[in-house]
Amino acid sequence: MLVVLPKMREVGKARDDLLTAESEQASLQTQLKILQDAQANAPTTQKQIAKINKQIPTTADLPGLFRLLRDAADLSAVDFFSFSPGTPVADASATFSILSSGIIVTGSYFSLEEFLHRLEILPRAAKVTSISVAAEGADATTGVATGQLQMQLQVEFFTTDTSAGPGSLPGPTEGFAPIVLPSPSPSPAESPSPETSTAPVSPSPSPGG
Repeated sequence: MLVVLPKMREVGKARDDLLTAESEQASLQTQLKILQDAQANAPTTQKQIAKINKQIPTTADLPGLFRLLRDAADLSAVDFFSFSPGTPVADASATFSILSSGIIVTGSYFSLEEFLHRLEILPRAAKVTSISVAAEGADATTGVATGQLQMQLQVEFFTTDTSAGPGSLPGPTEGFAPIVLPSPSPSPAESPSPETSTAPVSPSPSPGG
């Protein structure tokens, strides 16, 4: 009996060790499955991260934002476009900054509608906080109504730069002057060059004439 009890304790301990090993193996297999799934989904995840980085970039990137809005205005065929970016302000959560901006566009009803559509699908995330539309005044020269509409928007753009500056140093940046793109004016008529002048040339007097 004295010999059997130690052996029983050894068997019990071996059984407990086996159960522990089996549990650890099951846990490792679960972790392996999670890692394999993450590896398989890595390309999709990377695309999603890249898309989010474009929507909410790590800097304010005002030149890039202006180009996006200018292209949207050009493709919408508006007659006038003005962009007034404000000073970036850190959100209360301190995880991103908000760039509140003013946009003015002038054009026909359909061009303004097209601009709103392109603003909605802009690669940068945008939140329209206010919008107003009014008819433009009469033409200053003819006094006739132009039939054009002017739309004023307040739009918020975002960046993960919590210091609220495009370069993060030395800190928050100041507001920027409005950027205006007026409608193109017709090119002036070309004046004839001296080489193509058709003015008659008086003959020189001949010697002794």
